[in-house]
Amino acid sequence: MEKVKSAEGLDFVIAGAPFDTASSFRSGSRFGPNAIRNISVMMKPNNVLQQVNIMEELKGGDIGDFNIVPGYIHPTYKFIEEGVSEIVEKGAIPIVLGGDHSITLAELRAVAKKHGPVALVHFDSHSDLCDEVFGEKYNHGTPFRRALEEGLIDPAHSIQIGMRGSLYDPNEHKIAADLGMLLVPGHRVHEMGLPAIIKMIKERVGDKPCFLTFDIDFVDPAYAPGTGTPEVGGFTSYETLTILRNLTELNYVGFDIVEVLPAYDSGEITAYLAANIVFEYLSILAVKKRNF
Repeated sequence: MEKVKSAEGLDFVIAGAPFDTASSFRSGSRFGPNAIRNISVMMKPNNVLQQVNIMEELKGGDIGDFNIVPGYIHPTYKFIEEGVSEIVEKGAIPIVLGGDHSITLAELRAVAKKHGPVALVHFDSHSDLCDEVFGEKYNHGTPFRRALEEGLIDPAHSIQIGMRGSLYDPNEHKIAADLGMLLVPGHRVHEMGLPAIIKMIKERVGDKPCFLTFDIDFVDPAYAPGTGTPEVGGFTSYETLTILRNLTELNYVGFDIVEVLPAYDSGEITAYLAANIVFEYLSILAVKKRNF
């Protein structure tokens, strides 16, 4: 991907947010952005299934990493928000490589300044709606609780997909409903099948400005072992890409992929899947631009 210094005149800008201080189990996702970039040399520009060449249809590039302050979440939030704001104000779509999931709060602050409360499409094995984790309000398990409190998300048009695993609070999934969110746990997605969940996402979001956030632990650790808080019973690489490929109609204003942890990866398969997820998202943008 071409290196760029500004988002001026671009359709998208890729940026890294190498911050993992808010991780609650394994740290090391700060090295995720570089791992995704390094393996992305394997990617070619043509998406055969979507019949689109992302480099011919889109103008964009990689602006590098945002400044972060290891160990200090609020100064890091400030830098990420400023960086995403510069991209959004130029009319480009930010594509942020994490980092742990706490970074999404800063991105949503920037995106909401321009678009107002956004519809959140959240792929994950955890809801990240905790009020506190280890007594702290800002953690990778709390970003969407804070985002709702700050009015950054429109809960009536937001959906969380794939949650599973053991919980501290047995009512955690019910909390999502109490907050106005629609949460579809992993076992329910398996029962429904892919066409049904794709239809549900489209109906829930409608034409609202939409931010897609993808935690790599949505995917089963058999396919994506390199992550900080793995949960079994997830989704295959093929299922994941199939869902994404069928969400071309949404009105996207931002995207991130988080929680890739290279130290626990095997043969770079997690980083490569993450690169492919970014590729599918870019393909969606290319299809939308071509058809506009």
